[in-house]
Amino acid sequence: MLRGFYTAASGMIAQQRRTEMLTNNMANANTPGFKADQSSMRAFPEMLLSRIENASIPTEKTLNLMTSNRLDTGKDGTGLNLGVYMQEANPLFSQGDLQSTDRTTDLAIEDINMPMNQDTDRPGSVFFAVQDADGHPRYTRNGNFTIDAKGFLTTSNGLYVLNDQGKPIQLDSDQFTINENGQIAANGKSYGRIGIGYSDNPEMMNKQGDGLFYLDKNAALPSAYDPKKAPNVDFQIKQGFIEGSNVDSSKTMTDLLTAYRAFEANQKVLQAYDKSMDKAVNEVGRVNG
Repeated sequence: MLRGFYTAASGMIAQQRRTEMLTNNMANANTPGFKADQSSMRAFPEMLLSRIENASIPTEKTLNLMTSNRLDTGKDGTGLNLGVYMQEANPLFSQGDLQSTDRTTDLAIEDINMPMNQDTDRPGSVFFAVQDADGHPRYTRNGNFTIDAKGFLTTSNGLYVLNDQGKPIQLDSDQFTINENGQIAANGKSYGRIGIGYSDNPEMMNKQGDGLFYLDKNAALPSAYDPKKAPNVDFQIKQGFIEGSNVDSSKTMTDLLTAYRAFEANQKVLQAYDKSMDKAVNEVGRVNG
């Protein structure tokens, strides 16, 4: 019976974490460039339980042997499973809708061709390259940029946007243009190319918050413009657009209700075990004087 407590409790914890993840997705349904998280539910490893006891063999001197009997094997020969847990939450890197803003500093990446990763059977993804406060490379799909007081192109939270050489982009005017190939120009002067990183397996990237992603050890992604490091990658830069969140609000709401019902069901199972335990302790085990 105690194992039933653990199984029901693990189900409640898993659904609570899934609810928190879905709630965060819903809260960012209107956040530019936001990538919705998806949960991965896994069962705990199966346990093999045995009962060890003595077996007496009727011989002249009575031979005792230790025997082990499986207690957890079902009809299908499987072991005992102690519940479920939410293994991880991975972002979904599908593209959100492009929304027109007519603001010069708003940029969006339009995916045209992203090669499939043979190991994951999922496409790669490209990102704007930015720099955090400590000088480490970070990546985002949120192109809601602005120009700071010194003329640097920055994210909405003040991080420098980088060019294809890994340097901050400083402009003389906010009246600049960026063509589909990422070339930046203002007043007849070229300011290089906006930095775009390519990941053939974006699920290996870590989610930091504020729409930012990073690699382990603060490594840098290869340039999406390099045909050797990003073969067959095709995309366009859209000025005056931002990429919306890829959260499906209706599906997320349905998943929230499902998670709530599953949590409620596990809660009722836990309450039933609690009542049974109470009865076993206070009634079955009572000794009448």
